[in-house]
Amino acid sequence: MDKERNLATQSEVQRLIDKHNFKPNKAMGQNFLINSNVLDTIIEGADITKEDYVLEIGPGLGTLTLKLAERAGHVIAVEVDRQIIPLLKDTLQKSDNVTIIEGDFLNPIVGEQIKKSLENKSAVVVANLPYYITTPALMSIIEDYKMLKRAVLMMQKEVAYRVIAQPGSRLSGSVKDYGVLSIAVQYYMQARILTEVSRADFFPSPGVDSAVVRLDRRKNPAVYVENERMFFSIVRAAFGQRRKTLFNSLSAGLGYPLGKEGIRKVLEKTGINGSRRAETLSLQEFANITNEISKELQILSSSQQP
Repeated sequence: MDKERNLATQSEVQRLIDKHNFKPNKAMGQNFLINSNVLDTIIEGADITKEDYVLEIGPGLGTLTLKLAERAGHVIAVEVDRQIIPLLKDTLQKSDNVTIIEGDFLNPIVGEQIKKSLENKSAVVVANLPYYITTPALMSIIEDYKMLKRAVLMMQKEVAYRVIAQPGSRLSGSVKDYGVLSIAVQYYMQARILTEVSRADFFPSPGVDSAVVRLDRRKNPAVYVENERMFFSIVRAAFGQRRKTLFNSLSAGLGYPLGKEGIRKVLEKTGINGSRRAETLSLQEFANITNEISKELQILSSSQQP
């Protein structure tokens, strides 16, 4: 493999672009990393060994792919833009342990192909996520790819801080970080930021700064809930109208069949003040509400049986 070649420079990126007469697509988030130190942080942070299969989403020019191929047993690179495939193949011409899948990572057919490739493998995902698919891609990684034990992901800085946010935390001003995304990620994964990345570290330069987040899959979810679907329904209802109190949000979002009095009873039993806002509740408190509602629904169902 071509270990001496450093693609994380503006001159090398420009050379490849010019060679293939390629024009980066801003709408697809085609901003290429030109900082070798950040590249090294991503690679080191992923703890990849020759036993691992690596899934890379949006390899672009292959700057990160090339480094991953040096460490991993095999790399599966998923690229949606057919126009950039010739550049990617140029970069990876000496890497014989890379499989390129042309298609949209979020497409179910592509997803089945990826899952088949990763079946029974020790798998890690490492990616510079395009901004326009960050949240759906992140949720797919967490929920649909249970074989992935770890993820190291570059994403928009604001989204990264939402991922690691704790109850009541804010990034700046009135922007509330803690919400549905925070809870969904932290329910399944342990999350931490490895480094922040300036917009100047990309070419062309995007309009926002980025951060690299490491996610490690928990052996068991962070909290125990009787019903996961109900847990996330409650979380979404609670955050559905941030200005409302928890009691009002839950009453409006999932009051039936318990009604307002039923919701009030649940909050009293869990010791949670209904006048609080959703962003102040911990995962455990949301779990307590879920489990208490499950009990109340079981009681209600039993009482209605002939």
